[in-house]
Amino acid sequence: MLKATRLQLQFDELKVLDDISLTIPEGCFTALIGANGCGKTTLLNVLARMQRPASGDVLLEGKPHTQFSRRELARRVALLPQRTTSPTGLTVRELVMQGRYPWQGWWQQWSEKDQQAVDRAVALADIEMLLDRTLSALSGGQLQRCWIAMTLAQDTPVILLDEPTTFLDIAHQIALLELLAELRDQGRTVVAVLHDLNQAARYADNLVMLRLGKVHAQGAPAKVFTPDNLKAVFDLDAHIITDPHSGDPLCVPVSSGRSRAVDCQVSL
Repeated sequence: MLKATRLQLQFDELKVLDDISLTIPEGCFTALIGANGCGKTTLLNVLARMQRPASGDVLLEGKPHTQFSRRELARRVALLPQRTTSPTGLTVRELVMQGRYPWQGWWQQWSEKDQQAVDRAVALADIEMLLDRTLSALSGGQLQRCWIAMTLAQDTPVILLDEPTTFLDIAHQIALLELLAELRDQGRTVVAVLHDLNQAARYADNLVMLRLGKVHAQGAPAKVFTPDNLKAVFDLDAHIITDPHSGDPLCVPVSSGRSRAVDCQVSL
């Protein structure tokens, strides 16, 4: 459904995307991973047509996604960016309703289908108790969940998320990743930039490991999650072990060898 071919993008002298070609498997959960500055966010923005590459194409449903109108594209691809701006005075309910904008028109006003999509997104993001609060009154984690709900309300077959677990506590991180896996199981195509390597290996079907604007490795977690790849991409020495419960690969960083204080005491 979504395919990038020979993408090139450069800022001044820095090549941010350097001849990137990849196919996003339909109906799968793909995680983009890599060190800071490797091009993950830029690639996601190009896939969403928020940035235009200097050369190369992004194909959606077999044709360049530049051939879709903004509204047509927004009915197929939803993007939750890394940085969001919360309009002053807007309530949570009003924000989530914005996700239905691509489905509105002068001939089509708010419908039962729109309301059902909003109600479903609110329930999935667990924000029912926040609906009448203004965005300015929310914590970072609460606000992130509201933006996630708006993205889900858009009800698209492709969902792109840039660091969606930012600001979330560990329980809500896991709940979100479980939700994305559930959406995948329902047939959605999910692409997310993730920083937690073990979460990426646990929940994603397909890992795309970026290094210096190039695809360094791509495939199933067991194939991509190797000591050599982690060293090359993150300069990280690590062991890869198998989770005894799920069978997923786990990254265990190698100790630096520094001695650990064992006689720590707390004075009350």
